[in-house]
Amino acid sequence: MERVTNVLCGGSSGGHASANSLGAPEKPSRMASMKLTVSKGGATPSSQTGTPQMTRKSPPAPPILTVEQLLVDERFLSRFFLYFSPLERCVLAQVCQRWRDILYRSPRFWSGLLPVLQSRELRQASGQDRVKLYNSLIRRGFHAICLLGATDEDALDIVHSFPLASKHIHSLSLRCSSVSDRGLEALLDHLQSLFELELAGCNEVTEAGLWACLTPRIVSLSLADCINIADEAVGAVAQLLPSLYEFSLQAYHVTDAALGYFSPKQSHSLSILRLQSCWELTNHGIVNIVHSLPHLTVLSLSGCSKVTDDGVELIAENLQKLRALDLSWCPRITDSSLEYIACDLNQLEELTLDRCVHITDIGVGYISTMLSLSALFLRWCSQVRDFGLQHLCSMRNLQELELTNCPGASQELFEYLREHLPRCLIIEKLKSKSKIEF
Repeated sequence: MERVTNVLCGGSSGGHASANSLGAPEKPSRMASMKLTVSKGGATPSSQTGTPQMTRKSPPAPPILTVEQLLVDERFLSRFFLYFSPLERCVLAQVCQRWRDILYRSPRFWSGLLPVLQSRELRQASGQDRVKLYNSLIRRGFHAICLLGATDEDALDIVHSFPLASKHIHSLSLRCSSVSDRGLEALLDHLQSLFELELAGCNEVTEAGLWACLTPRIVSLSLADCINIADEAVGAVAQLLPSLYEFSLQAYHVTDAALGYFSPKQSHSLSILRLQSCWELTNHGIVNIVHSLPHLTVLSLSGCSKVTDDGVELIAENLQKLRALDLSWCPRITDSSLEYIACDLNQLEELTLDRCVHITDIGVGYISTMLSLSALFLRWCSQVRDFGLQHLCSMRNLQELELTNCPGASQELFEYLREHLPRCLIIEKLKSKSKIEF
């Protein structure tokens, strides 16, 4: 047991090296020892050459003799928790108060997680319990929160019961909520350090509300499935957010006129634009994009079903800085679009063509000449065959290739691709979710 404890807690040199590789904190006894100098007559230590010095060492930690002691030892647990994912640590924090306190003290244990606050459950908790929850978010180093199913009353509770959010919360998501313009304005007035905002399924928020509450400090905005959001909302975004870097919009009734609101004011700041399932957008909207936003690096037109090859030609000729392009679910795209992309977008690294049912082996041949591509998605492309896909072996920089549900791709093709693209992750079918027994 003593040897096991030494290895796990860093008592031996081997354990010490392992702990360092995991980034574990140094224990206090390894710090530089505090030196006390005996001086007479008020002389400084440097003036007393030859004066003996006394070294006071930290008292040694008591030996760990049982498994029970090991499982509450902070030095051991701080390293033990590193072997688990952030999601698994959510369960570990419920084992006992000791484990929870150690986990809550270190923000590194929670990186990569987004805390989702179920508003319906929060309403049933006491005000004191809600305050404890809000404070625990700060203790764990969270700077983003998601409110699910929130109302105006829930928004006001955040304002009144979570004062630290004003400085510590940088990202806010409202999902499937009935928060109105009034509640949204109260939240944004309270969150003075907010620079990322997501509204998804917020049907009580209107375009007038966006005009009233959007602040210039927001650099990332996502609007999805909000029935009152249309062209005027894009106008508010274009006018009120001069530093906007990333904008994602999913709205079925946004038209080409909305994209006319963008001006040279956003041309240098806006780098990522996602227009998803905007069914009314046509090639005329693409004209507005390429003229107003020539410096885009990421563009998604997923589900913009009225965009044709002519629109893609405009993109290829004018958006030379594109690194990622998503044309999935655009049924009017043909091999001609892929020819334009291959000829002009020489810096493109990621291309998504899922559900582009008119793409054939000819288009795949055009793509195979793009040596800059590192990720290619051809899911549910029903007309591509082995003959065209085999040419992808010339793409030596390809790191991910997805051919899920491509009926024309054979098992022999996948073996051939894996042989000639050994560094590429090739996905040929969806993995079935395993059944979990409780």
